Amino acid sequence: MNMNRELEYMFVQCARVWIPDAEEVWKSAELTKDFKNGDASLQLMLEDGTSIEHKLDPKTKNLPYLRNPDILVGENDLTALSYLHEPAVLHNLKVRFIDSKLIYTYCGIVLVAINPYETLGIYGTDIINAYSGQNMGDMDPHIFAVAEEAYKQMARDERNQSIIVSGESGAGKTVSAKYAMRYFATVSGSTSEANVEQKVLASNPIMEAIGNAKTTRNDNSSRFGKYIEIGFDTRYRIIGANMRTYLLEKSRVVFQADEERNYHIFYQLCASSHLPEFKTLKLSSANDFLYTRQGRSPVIQGVDDTKELSTTRNAFTLLGINESYQMGLFQVLAAILHLGNVEIKDRDSDSSLIPPNNRHLTAFCELVGVTYQDMSQWLCHRKLKTATETYVKTLPRLQATNARDALAKHIYAKLFNWIVEHVNKALITNIKQHSFIGVLDIYGFETFEINSFEQFCINYANEKLQQQFNMHVFKLEQEEYMKEQIPWTLIDFYDNQPCINLIEAKMGILDLLDEECKMPKGSDDSWAQKLYNTHLKTCSLFEKPRMSNRAFIIQHFADKQVEYQCEGFLEKNKDTVNEDQINVLKASKKFDLLVELFQDEEKATSPTGQVPGTGGRTRLSIKPDKGRDKSSKEHKKTVGCQFRNSLQMLMDTLNATTPHYVRCIKPNDFKLAFSFDPKRAVQQLRACGVLETIRISAAGFPSRWTYQEFFSRYRVLMKQKDVLSDKKLTCRNVLEKLVEDQDKYQFGKTKIFFRAGQVAYLEKLRADKLRVACIRIQKTIRCWLARKKYLRKRSAAITIQRFTRGYQARCLAKFMRRTQAATIIQKYQRMYVERKRYRQKQAAALVMQTILRAYMARQKYQGLVREHNAVIIQKRVRGWLARCWYKRCLVSLVYLQCCFRRMKARRELKKLKIEARSVEHFKKLNKGMENKIMQLQRRIDEQSKDNRSINEKLVSLETSSTAERERMRGELSRLRGVEEDAKNKGNQVTSLLEQLEKLRKELSSTQKEKKTIEDWAQTYRDEMEKMVSELKDQNCSLKKEKDDLNRLIQEQSQQMTEKMARAIVEKTQQLETDLNEERSRYQNLLTEHLRLEEKYDDLKETMVSSNVSKPGHRRTDSTHSSNESEYTYNSEYAELEEGSRAAEDVTRGMDTSLTLKLQKRLTELEQEKQSLRNELENREDQFQRARARDDVEFKKARGAELEYESLKRQELESENKKLKHDLVEIRRSLLGNAATGAGAPGSPAYKVVLEQLNASCEELEVRKEEVLILRSQLVSQKEAMHHKDEKETMTEPSAYVEDVSKLKDAGELKQAYIGLKDTNRSPRFIRKPLEVSDLLSRLRSAAPDFHKLNEDGELWLVNQGLKETIRLLEHQLQTQRRGYDSEVESLRGELQNVKEENNRQQQLLAQNLQLPPEARIEASLQHEITRLTNENLELLAEDPTASREARVTILRRMVDLMEQLEKQDRTIRKLKKQLKVYSKRIGEMGAQTEGQTSPGQMVDEPIHPVNIPRREKDFQGMLEYKKEDELKLVKNLILELKPRGVAVNLIPGLPAYILFMCLRHADYVNDDQKVRTLLTSTINSIKKILKKRGDDFETVSFWLSNTCRFLHCLKQYSGDEAFIKHNTQRQNEHILSNFDLAEYRQVISDLAIQIYQQLIKCMENILQPMIVSGMLEHETIQGVSGVKPTGLRKRTSSIVDEGTYTLDSILRQLSAFHSTMCQHGTDPELIKQVVKQQFYIIGAVTLNNLLLRKDMCSWSKGMQIRYNVSQLEEWLRDKGLMTCGAKETLEPLIQAAQLLQVKKKTDEDAEAICSMCLALTTAQIVKVLNLYTPVNEFEERVSVAFIRTIQTRLRDRCESPQLLMDTKMIYPVTFPFNPSSLALETIQIPSSLNLSFLTRV
Repeated sequence: MNMNRELEYMFVQCARVWIPDAEEVWKSAELTKDFKNGDASLQLMLEDGTSIEHKLDPKTKNLPYLRNPDILVGENDLTALSYLHEPAVLHNLKVRFIDSKLIYTYCGIVLVAINPYETLGIYGTDIINAYSGQNMGDMDPHIFAVAEEAYKQMARDERNQSIIVSGESGAGKTVSAKYAMRYFATVSGSTSEANVEQKVLASNPIMEAIGNAKTTRNDNSSRFGKYIEIGFDTRYRIIGANMRTYLLEKSRVVFQADEERNYHIFYQLCASSHLPEFKTLKLSSANDFLYTRQGRSPVIQGVDDTKELSTTRNAFTLLGINESYQMGLFQVLAAILHLGNVEIKDRDSDSSLIPPNNRHLTAFCELVGVTYQDMSQWLCHRKLKTATETYVKTLPRLQATNARDALAKHIYAKLFNWIVEHVNKALITNIKQHSFIGVLDIYGFETFEINSFEQFCINYANEKLQQQFNMHVFKLEQEEYMKEQIPWTLIDFYDNQPCINLIEAKMGILDLLDEECKMPKGSDDSWAQKLYNTHLKTCSLFEKPRMSNRAFIIQHFADKQVEYQCEGFLEKNKDTVNEDQINVLKASKKFDLLVELFQDEEKATSPTGQVPGTGGRTRLSIKPDKGRDKSSKEHKKTVGCQFRNSLQMLMDTLNATTPHYVRCIKPNDFKLAFSFDPKRAVQQLRACGVLETIRISAAGFPSRWTYQEFFSRYRVLMKQKDVLSDKKLTCRNVLEKLVEDQDKYQFGKTKIFFRAGQVAYLEKLRADKLRVACIRIQKTIRCWLARKKYLRKRSAAITIQRFTRGYQARCLAKFMRRTQAATIIQKYQRMYVERKRYRQKQAAALVMQTILRAYMARQKYQGLVREHNAVIIQKRVRGWLARCWYKRCLVSLVYLQCCFRRMKARRELKKLKIEARSVEHFKKLNKGMENKIMQLQRRIDEQSKDNRSINEKLVSLETSSTAERERMRGELSRLRGVEEDAKNKGNQVTSLLEQLEKLRKELSSTQKEKKTIEDWAQTYRDEMEKMVSELKDQNCSLKKEKDDLNRLIQEQSQQMTEKMARAIVEKTQQLETDLNEERSRYQNLLTEHLRLEEKYDDLKETMVSSNVSKPGHRRTDSTHSSNESEYTYNSEYAELEEGSRAAEDVTRGMDTSLTLKLQKRLTELEQEKQSLRNELENREDQFQRARARDDVEFKKARGAELEYESLKRQELESENKKLKHDLVEIRRSLLGNAATGAGAPGSPAYKVVLEQLNASCEELEVRKEEVLILRSQLVSQKEAMHHKDEKETMTEPSAYVEDVSKLKDAGELKQAYIGLKDTNRSPRFIRKPLEVSDLLSRLRSAAPDFHKLNEDGELWLVNQGLKETIRLLEHQLQTQRRGYDSEVESLRGELQNVKEENNRQQQLLAQNLQLPPEARIEASLQHEITRLTNENLELLAEDPTASREARVTILRRMVDLMEQLEKQDRTIRKLKKQLKVYSKRIGEMGAQTEGQTSPGQMVDEPIHPVNIPRREKDFQGMLEYKKEDELKLVKNLILELKPRGVAVNLIPGLPAYILFMCLRHADYVNDDQKVRTLLTSTINSIKKILKKRGDDFETVSFWLSNTCRFLHCLKQYSGDEAFIKHNTQRQNEHILSNFDLAEYRQVISDLAIQIYQQLIKCMENILQPMIVSGMLEHETIQGVSGVKPTGLRKRTSSIVDEGTYTLDSILRQLSAFHSTMCQHGTDPELIKQVVKQQFYIIGAVTLNNLLLRKDMCSWSKGMQIRYNVSQLEEWLRDKGLMTCGAKETLEPLIQAAQLLQVKKKTDEDAEAICSMCLALTTAQIVKVLNLYTPVNEFEERVSVAFIRTIQTRLRDRCESPQLLMDTKMIYPVTFPFNPSSLALETIQIPSSLNLSFLTRV
């Protein structure tokens, strides 16, 4: 009853059904009358308007199939259709293929692929990247989705996978398999540099050349089956592959039908016969050979066989088959062609012959290296062996021709096997295979007019595969039902086991065929009779044709009855060949390859047996049984037997893997692009099992909804009271009301299962409900429109009445106005009185309120203060209590730890004592171990020798890596050249500005001309006004002419101005574009350089890790026995052997091309090494000769140096003692004269002393600077000379001494010294010249203060410089004291001798003080050099030999002078301290005397000194550190720094400021080495931390900010005018003074670019999983988009679940990125660039997924996208980033969303779309229109004609044909200069950074 009710409800008027049709298979029709139960026919109307009556079958009463609702048409998965039947499947495929141009469709677990016969752009790398990592149901159907599913399941389930590609010839099986392998090769990569993935892909052109041919159905048909196993390691990267082949069609070598070709390789050779290397093959056109001209179609349209051969040869080379082997292969193929042209003639009826000197046979013999006589003999004869004798029998012409063809087929089969074997060898790997994915490309079901043995084997294989497919589908259905715990009823499906038993069971067709082959006189006829007798009456699937006795019919699984002709079955199954012909070929002496092809003949049991593949897999047709006698023909395996065994092995492999099915469909037989033949399509759908899948699904519950999806879709069918909190219960209640038959659905754990048609029934209910709602809406709107019209009419009538009544009212109002005048006057008077009274009351109330509110506020404030104070008291008390409790706990814990550790220590001590006693006992029992230890020691020595040999190999590898590094440096220099070119392009801007100025001048001249013309016109108009009235007409015409002229001039001027402005704008935009492209190119090169560096580091680590430590004897504990020690050694030695074998295997597995390159490179390095070694030996010989000649001179020089140093030391000690005595005397005299007033402040003596002390301080400052400069320029030279003395392998010391000895006078020595000083400058750093003003400012700076005078003997350290200064002071003091008393005069006499001795030094010092700083050093050195030169000249006059020694002594004394200057520098610092303190003490003594003595009163008491604390000096913004602390600085500040704590608690960019302050100090002390090492360590450490934590956004952002800040600091304090103009005066004082770091700025800028790209990559990895879910799948506006029924491949739900990303997730993540960068102090401009890149990624990923997902292209989804984009724009507005260009990057996505929502019908709509979608390409627009899918019945699809109109209008666009946006594109980044206002001297270093070793300067 329920069933009839539903049928009556569904089969109503306007319902659409499918009826059978002879032409189109199924036609659509519409019911014109409701169907009633019991009707015998249906009244229908076809789509063309024809009315018909469809009669029902009176027996079955089956109604026609119902059509699915329009919203389900075109679904990605056929199982999503509500009605699952053949017409629905066929129509859905046709709509997708013809209308939407979609060739892929899911059918449950099967991917249906329809051959488009057109090249489509859906297989690029961008498409691969889009499908990588996606769920299979989340993207549109694609071969890449199946490959990704297999790859993902392999990694997830740890189970091998298989992809089974099947279909008819020409359906596209080979291409599908090729694209699947390309996907694996792209997404996985390989584990080494051997390019395994390229080799896997390179096997395709080889196998296509030798195994594919043109047929009537396909231009590139695979004539063999193949199964490729792609191996993966534990990280799921490709490590190798292996290929198995099945049933090569050998008969094609000798015969082709019309319009077919032989294998491609023959035509490729013939097309390339003109090449020089192929002249020896003696080939010509393909029409000249029998084996290539039979099909009469030697050329394939659009295919260049010459280019194809080049591709094949390149593939051979890539797979390691060298040129010699390739030419050998081509020789064999050419020989086959010549063999086919050998003409055999009749001699008589029983014999044949080959005419002598047959040129083709001669060519054959020459190519294969056999004799003409032998070959011609055995082509026409054969041997017959009996038990006692051997006979030679002649062959008739027909048998000889067949023998010739059999030989050709056999040779080709051998060649095919050999190529397959070598391809496998090239693809094999020594790395252990963890898992594999198999790709099976096998022939589909074949039926021809004449079907023979090949078609029988092919269809047999398809029977086996179909059985495996059915069982797998059935198993998946059963697992789904059991998983959901719904009642399971057995589904009846077709089982083709009877057909398989007919073929392969005992006494089956193959068994009978093998039995007949063993019979001596077996024939095809006798075999056919056996078949009839055995199976004709016992098997219903076997039939006999009516008109033939040599054929049989088998009914296969697709209800196909195939008739097989028995003729040739036996011959093809036996596959015989003349063994004498094979022996002739094996006897070839000249052709080794031919012998190699047949080298297994002696072991084989069949002539066509082939070499076993790797792993013992069966390859092609027949496999030998090695255990049997080779001469036993009874035991030869037949082709059918071998094929059955290999097929069984294939099925075992497939059953052990998880299969994935791809069914290829051929849409038509004429290879027309996007043409669909329903008949052919239905035949293939039935044959390939797609309809069987549909039938199995339809038998159960094909439609499945989750409870949430069902609730969202059919919410409109529920009443408010039906909606409960439990959605599962809600769905159950609603379904029980809507569908009364409970067998139509089942409730699972997570899903609702529906029978076929129930979803359509629910959709109809939903559509009816929505239709009623629409009618109600229409009714309400129409009512509103009618009422609105009525109201307008009513308003018009009221308006007329109002005007009439208004006139009457105005008359009455005039009278009433006069009457009320007096009333108004009274009203205002009364109002005034009342208002005055009210204001008084209001003022009083306000005063009272003010007082009251103030009182209440004070009371509230006092309460708050009391509460706040109470809180503070509570806080302090509670804090104190908490700290007390914490300290008590801490003490208790420490005590417990101590006790516990003491207990453990005691136990450990007890164990150690016990162990010691046991060890001593063991030593007593085992005193005989020494001999064994000696033996093991000898083994260690042997292992040490092996270690040394391997270390030598490692050294050679390091040499090669060094050469590679040099090459990389060259590449870097080239990149810098590119950068210079970019800078040169910037100079073009200047020329453009000049052109602009020129155009402006032209514009001004044009304006002047215009003004002149206007003046002339005005004059002319004045003259015309004076003329007579009769000339007015002429005047008007002239005025018009003048106006036109003015307007024309203005227009021209405006046009010219606009044109110039437009040209300038375009030129500027072009320059900006070129600059961005150049910047992007440079940054891409920088990225590539970084990638190569990382690759180099990885290779280096691999080389290091591959150097396995060599095992040897390891000493064991004394508790081990000797047997155990021996076992240990043996096991280690075994591991060594295994390691060496593995290394040898790896070496053998290396790429041949790579090995050749390495060998060539090794030869070049050996030659270079030999040349360098020869040069080194020559240098060593020269050095030894020079060394022997100068040994005596160096010894004398060093002796003189030591003697001189000892004398100087004694002299300095005596001088220091004398100076100390003098200073003591001066102090005493000053203290003694205090009583006489000489030392009082203001006295002449006191002033003189202070002046002398100040002069001494200034002089010491000057001397300090001189010493610093002299030391910086000469000390490094001393170190260089010392280094040259110790260097034994160089010749520079002797050459240097020889050069010095050649100098003649002091001038030459001076020039040599200047040159020596210049060579000390670092080429890396450019010192700035030291200005005189800078030096004077340094000399006049205040000296540091000291706390107290050192009176315990520090004056003993005074050196020669101090001596000179104090002598000058003593002399001046003696001059002043001579006029005051006699004691000063006596003191002057005592010091007179000192003055005379040092008078000359004083004069020299006075002269030096008058010179500039640079000249002072030269003058002092000139004085010393002059003295030494005079001595040298005197010695030269006396003895020339002594002169040479003296010159060496000069050099050594110059070095000694530098050492003395160092000592002076140290002692001058201490002397400076002493003098300053001494000066202060004199001032203190004077101050005390003045405070204690009145005028005229003398004080005899001594003045005691008082210590005055020094004032803190100003911080100069520098940090000093020791050289050994540099590693600690980098470690604490970079490597171990935690960005989170620094960003929250400290100032942004603090690490950058600290590093720059350290750099400033290194620059201040002029230490170039320190600057270099600091910058290098900083850069390397940043790279290291980014490599270690490059996936942490916070770390990368932190170091991007600090790197940019460091770069800005280098610019800000560089001294360049462009950068320092933003500095304060204080900041300009901190400018770097000695080094120009422009080159390092570029290096740091490149580092910042690398960090920026790493930041973008890290950010992309975080955002990528969120984008699609948040932007597309999630319903931000709930209820707008409906949920459509989904198939087996469930898509990601748009309902918010836990863990699902939403738009809010994206916005929160963007906010987190933005806040993190702001906390780190990232530059605002850089943040804008990052945000722009973020929005580009969001827009590109969203648009790409939209273009690849049909379910997302709907009107409602367009609204969702526009809303989401508006939320992103709002986020930009909140962050103030609207001007950063991020919004523009979303323009393609916005236009795509608009395209989904606009009207798409008329030509006006097409024009609007073309003008709106400027940011989308034509391919993208057409793709969106093709994918547009209505979600509800009320939406309309886009017509094909409208899409064609769009394509026509957009035809002239010049744009890229690429469909998807490049998600990997990164905008070029710039770092605008952003100076810091922070003063360096104000920066404080927190203790948390652990940088206490830094000193503030």
